[in-house]
Amino acid sequence: MASQNRPPITLLDKHHGPDFLPLYTATVHATGGESKHGRASGVVRSDDGVLDLQLRMPEQLGGEGGGTNPEQLFAAGYAACFHGALSLLAERGRIDIPDAEVVASITFGRDPMDGLFALMAEIRIRLPGVDRAIAEELVRNTERICPYTKMAKSGISCVIFLE
Repeated sequence: MASQNRPPITLLDKHHGPDFLPLYTATVHATGGESKHGRASGVVRSDDGVLDLQLRMPEQLGGEGGGTNPEQLFAAGYAACFHGALSLLAERGRIDIPDAEVVASITFGRDPMDGLFALMAEIRIRLPGVDRAIAEELVRNTERICPYTKMAKSGISCVIFLE
């Protein structure tokens, strides 16, 4: 029954057109919480109410820990998206990957260009039981279609509005 909840392989069909074709928009609101600082004590809530989390500064950055943080949320999204793209491509190629695992590590640090902040991503894929050459091709093809990887490597269209 779980396969009925899987996205259709038709998501891999290419879009031909001059404009971005939106398929889904997630909207999340962040507020500052007790310290009036979103990263240190913020709250994030999705419009549909499914996501409702307390943010906390990790101990490594001088916080108390005890809650999630933006890097964990980004790592979760990246890992899930890459795994989903990998699964779609595997299904289309009739490659069985029941024990596939994607581990995303997002590191917050200092940017050597401006001395301020930057993120680094490291993605590790485990495909037990899959021939190495087939696994490497599957991962290369997944890199080409995963929107998180495309964003990490090429940037993202970003518009910022003050309301």
